[in-house]
Amino acid sequence: QVQLVESGGGLVQAGGSLRLSCAASGSIFRSNDMGWYRRAPGKQRELVASITSGGSTNYVDSVKGRFTISRDNAKNMVYLQMNNVTPDDTGVYYCAGRLTSRPSDGFLYWGQGTQVTVSS
Repeated sequence: QVQLVESGGGLVQAGGSLRLSCAASGSIFRSNDMGWYRRAPGKQRELVASITSGGSTNYVDSVKGRFTISRDNAKNMVYLQMNNVTPDDTGVYYCAGRLTSRPSDGFLYWGQGTQVTVSS
């Protein structure tokens, strides 16, 4: 079992930067792929960035070149560095985890979410 707690959200102006953090508890963190989801107003939740237990990353096209996901296994932390943000990046951001050995199970562990609001 992995418990996740996000922090770092807030209000930022367009063109600015924000860093989200996700603290994970549980002994199996290193066996988890991790992801950051976003639920924008009026839209479905989408996976914006993911990182495997081995460190491989993937991004949705709309954030490529602007967002960077990283993890620190020694600290049980996952980060999302958001640069050059736009109002379209506004939403609730959720940290999520899934077992590397069972990707078909999907993301089973979820944080409570942190609000990011980008003003124009």
